[in-house]
Amino acid sequence: MPTPFDPQVLLTRPLMAILSSVSSDGAPCNAPVWFLWEDDALWMLGSEDSSSVRRLTSHPACAVEITEFDPAAGILLHLGLRGSASIEPNDPARFRRLLNRYLGKASDWNQWFVDNIARIDDPSGRFIRLRPDSMFTNNVSYFRSGPDLVWS
Repeated sequence: MPTPFDPQVLLTRPLMAILSSVSSDGAPCNAPVWFLWEDDALWMLGSEDSSSVRRLTSHPACAVEITEFDPAAGILLHLGLRGSASIEPNDPARFRRLLNRYLGKASDWNQWFVDNIARIDDPSGRFIRLRPDSMFTNNVSYFRSGPDLVWS
């Protein structure tokens, strides 16, 4: 039986998410993504030529799964979001907030990564925005020493 929890528990942490979309031939595709939760939407990075952006432009239905798993602590939290994504223009300020979430303060960022990979001010940058139609949480965390759930 599902044990719900507040989705903010995972949405506020710098965890990896898995974005699932559908290719033009109907095959499922998954991509690991960094994300930012703002304005009741999940914002994920892309570019005008990225495969996720191309797939979602033609078929916007998608799902995102975010999990936290710590076997030593017995923590296993799952958050699922589903809905239709939109492709939005690059927003350098939002991009910086997202990078700050994962990389810490800007003065600590690897400049080569920022210039060559992130390209914060690149006009071809895109955001994938998912304002979920549904959210599902399940807490199956456990005590390593027994059958009881850590959180109930």
